[in-house]
Amino acid sequence: MGNLELFLAILVMSLVNLFTRVFPFLFFRKNELPKPLIFIEKFFPPTIMTILIFYTLKDVDFALYPYGLKEICGIFFTLVLHLSVKNYLISIFFGTIFYMGLVQYL
Repeated sequence: MGNLELFLAILVMSLVNLFTRVFPFLFFRKNELPKPLIFIEKFFPPTIMTILIFYTLKDVDFALYPYGLKEICGIFFTLVLHLSVKNYLISIFFGTIFYMGLVQYL
């Protein structure tokens, strides 16, 4: 790749990054959001949590040792964390860290 191609690639990436940051302010200048975005805002986090739970449990064989104990502990930790903090982002982030710690060190 020559200097011109590198410059053009950096320019295109910068413009795309700028557009994604400016997009909400340009198209949603009204005080209220469109109904589809309100729906996504309301139902997307619980949907992601459900997908993560199914993804965690999809390959677990509950008939073999340790009987899915790490996964159940990770889900329980995330549930307790979410019920106490009530923030999906914190629950997903710290629940994932806790689960990965269990998988790596136990």
